Formats: sequence, structure tokens, C-alpha cells
Amino acid sequence: MTSPADTNGTAARAPAGTHRAERDIVALGIIVAALILFVSSGATVLPRTLHHLLFGGVPADAVLSNALLLNIALIIFGWRRYAELTAEVRERRKAEDAARQLAYTDPLTGCLNRRSLDGAITALVEEARSQDKAVALLVLDLDKFKRANDLHGHQMGDAVLVETASRLRAILPEEAIIARIGGDEFTCALPFEAAHPETVELMAEQLLVTLSEPISLAGHAVEVSGSLGLARSDTPDIAPQTPSPQVASQLQHFADLAMYYAKSCGRGRYAWFEPTMEKELRFRAELETGIREGIPRGEFVPYYEKQIDLDTGRLTGFEMLARWHSPRYGLIAPDVFIPVAEEIGLIAPLSECLIRQALIDAREWDPSLTLSVNISPMQLRDPWFAQRMLKLLVETNFPAHRLDIEITETCLHENLPVVRSLVASLKNQGIGISLDDFGTGYSSIAQLRSLPFDRIKIDRSFVSTLDSCQDSATIVSAITSLGKGLRLPLTAEGIASDAVLAELRKLGSFKGQGYLYGQPQPASAVRTALAEQGLLAPALTQPAPALVSPPVSSAPSTAPEPDQARRA
Repeated sequence: MTSPADTNGTAARAPAGTHRAERDIVALGIIVAALILFVSSGATVLPRTLHHLLFGGVPADAVLSNALLLNIALIIFGWRRYAELTAEVRERRKAEDAARQLAYTDPLTGCLNRRSLDGAITALVEEARSQDKAVALLVLDLDKFKRANDLHGHQMGDAVLVETASRLRAILPEEAIIARIGGDEFTCALPFEAAHPETVELMAEQLLVTLSEPISLAGHAVEVSGSLGLARSDTPDIAPQTPSPQVASQLQHFADLAMYYAKSCGRGRYAWFEPTMEKELRFRAELETGIREGIPRGEFVPYYEKQIDLDTGRLTGFEMLARWHSPRYGLIAPDVFIPVAEEIGLIAPLSECLIRQALIDAREWDPSLTLSVNISPMQLRDPWFAQRMLKLLVETNFPAHRLDIEITETCLHENLPVVRSLVASLKNQGIGISLDDFGTGYSSIAQLRSLPFDRIKIDRSFVSTLDSCQDSATIVSAITSLGKGLRLPLTAEGIASDAVLAELRKLGSFKGQGYLYGQPQPASAVRTALAEQGLLAPALTQPAPALVSPPVSSAPSTAPEPDQARRA
């Protein structure tokens, strides 16, 4: 395959209007003039000098002889100077070519860089149009590259990038453009027959398979994969008369959108650009802005879902669920905004804001009622999380024994020692800990025994189909037996019908929650309902005893990654 610098000629071609002199014309002129004088003066002086030396007689004219010698010296000096200047010019040209190569190519991989990419794509589009072909643009982003880079070091990360570029060159055709535009992102462009886009799709599939193969370097096997976004120059979104430079810019934008869409669908796949992707990206950007602005404005509010003792029918507490009162979109469920907040690193301040308000609301309830709150796995990566929770309890004067923190199973596999330490810290202050969504992850009995959980919550996906699916019934029965054996009380989520409730009562004693007992409600509605039932706290004559909390560090928590959405 041709080198990236020669792919479109950009790196090897001098800028227009630049004159590159390869020789010193002045020095060359002096040498020529000296040679002419040497010939003219030597024709007179040399014969007379030889005749005088051989046969005697009148010597050559002294002035002409001195002029001849001076002429010879001038020729020698001029030639030497000319040779030096020519060598200097040659070295300068090499340095200029090397600088131009560095300016237009990526020094690590040898691919084109962002600066030269636009011109290369523009030239390829013009050439493809002249041949009645289309241009396909591929944007590749490596998945799990940052983790590999952090785990094995930057030298290993550089080696992965070099190997990735090598694999791209091995699969893409010779006329393809390959560029590294920064970090772990590559852009490739190639011409293809517009009537046969399947050739591009086949190539994309080959790339994904090749990129997913482990890279063995320095005794380590590094596993990365890639997400590909594809766009074509003959798409209806690009007018046929659009100038080539503008086509190049639009293609890159469209392929970027397709790549982000491929990532959102599970990574390790490719996707062609579609107009709806741009709308989705714009909506995503609006969500991010809305979350950033909505937290300080108090747009995120807690809603509360009842928790019932199934044996007695008595109300035992509430689970807090997040809702967003967006001034633009109205009431938004958590499965929409929670994953976005986790990805942009705002889940911790958002969660703490909601928990603080929930503690203030629950302070008005009867002391027998508990408050359950869900915690994102991102928050448990913060070593100061326990101290932050204790600080909230102190600020709101809420008793620790009435608070129950729910941890999902996925938290147990990311950093079990840290989770164990945080759980122990929370338990020591009297806070209850529940294992949420049990049955959907990979918790082992050993983990249940090693972590001091107070309760297991059976995931709603099993409970809601308990009366209609034998597999769900078997799983719930097994979890019930496990809870009894470990002496851990159980909560069943997702109770939506009397039939499900009847099946649960056959299996044992549970707490339950679900739409059978009503939809989640805001604090005002909950307060009104509790007042009617006489379940509001009596007027407080003294503030609740304050908890002793260690100093809270201002150190930020570790960077979050996307995780599963909270349930509505």
C-alpha cells in the first residue's frame, strides 16, 4: 500500500507559488567567468612560459602571469564554495520535506493527520465524481482503549495505535485514505461503486473482526474493539452540486454521528448515517445542558413509591425515585436522564441533591416509616461516599436507622474491596444496606455472606411475571429459599396485580412494592395521604440527635462510565 504521505500527494507537494532553487546561480556564474578568463589569459601566458622554461628567451608578461594564478585561485575557491552551498541547499530541502511530512502526517502511526485530512478527502471526492463513483467515509473509535492504556501504560497504548493502523492498511484498498485524527480515533475514506454499498459493509465487518483480535505485545494480550460510523457522498442529505470541500466536511460530520450511534447500540458494530441520528444527538446535547442547568435550579425532585408488609398490609416506608420537571420537556423518567448524568459525571451531585430533599421530606413522616434510596455504581467508586452520606444525615437531622441504601449487583464486580469498606462504614453508623435487582447480575453466595446486607430485593422482571411464567416462579422460589437460609428478609419489586400478590404469599413473607399499591407520588401528595392516615411525625420539640461525622473531603469522585438506567 502506498504510504499515507503519498496517498493524496499533499505531504510531498510544495505549496503553490514556492520557488525551490536547487543551485547557487551566483557562485556558478563566478566559476564560469573565471574559467573564461582562465582560457583567454592562459592561451597567452602558458605557451610563453613553457617556451621560456624549455628553450630560454623572453619570459611571459608578469602581470598576465599573476592574473593567471589569481584566476586559478578564484576557480578553486569558487568551485569549493559552490559545492558547499549546493550541499547546504540539499540538506535544507531535506529538512523542509521532513517538516512538511510531520505537518501533514501523524508521527506515531504514519497516517495522515487532521490537518491534511480535509484536502485528501476533497481530492478523493473530486476524483470519484469524475469516475461516477461515490466516496464512503469511515470513522473508527477504539472501544476499551483508555482502560488498556491506563492498565498497561502509554507505551503499550502507542503500540496498540500503531498495530491498529497496520491492520487498517492490511484490509483497506490501496487507494484508501487513512488518517488518525486524535486519541484513538481514525478516519478512512475510499471510493466505491454507488450501486454496491455491500462492498463497504463487508469491509466494515472485516475491520471489526480484525480489530477485536487480541494484540500480543511485550508478553501482554491487549483486547480492544472498535465502533464504526459510515457515511456516503451520494446520500440525499448532500446535494449533487455541493462543492467538494463542503462534501468532505459533511461526510465527516455524518460519519461521526453514525459512530456515536453505533457505540450507543452496544459498541463493536457499525452503522450507516441516517438523518434521525442528528436529531438524537441534538436531543442528547439538550439533555446534557438541561441536566447541568437543572440541578442548581432544583428541577430534579424525589417521588416516592410505597413499600408494604405483605402479611399485614401495613405501610412500612417508601422508596425514593428520581423525576425531572424539565421546563422544556415536562416530566421526564429516570431511565432517560440518569444514564446521561452518569456519562457526563453529574450523577453524584444529582443524587446527593435528591437524597437531601428526600431526607427533609421523610423527616415529617411517622418514625416507623423508612426511606430507601438507590445509589449509582459510580458513587460507590468514591472513597468518600460514606462520609458524604453521613454529612447529609447531619445536615437534615435524619435518623440513620431509618435510611436504607440500595446497591445493585453490578457494583460487586467492579471493586469489591472498596464496596466492602464503604458498606462497613455505612453499617457502622446504623444505615441499612439492601442488595437491589437481585437475580439480574452475578452475585455469589460467598459475596452475600461476606457483605453485611440487611435485605435482598428481587428484581421486578421476575416478580411481574410470577403468575404467568414458570421460570420466573422457579427463580423467585429459589431466591426466597436463599433469603431464608441466610436470614435475609426479602422485598419483591414490581407487584402489579392481585394474582402476583397471591403467588408471593404462597412463598413466604415479603415486603412488596409496585403499581398495585399506587403510582409513585411527589412529596406533597405523600404528605397529604400520610396525614389522612395519621402517619405524620408529631411536632418536634427538639432536633434529632446529631451524628458525629468525620471531615468530608472535597476530592472529586472517580470519572463515571455509562451504567444501566434507574427504573421508573
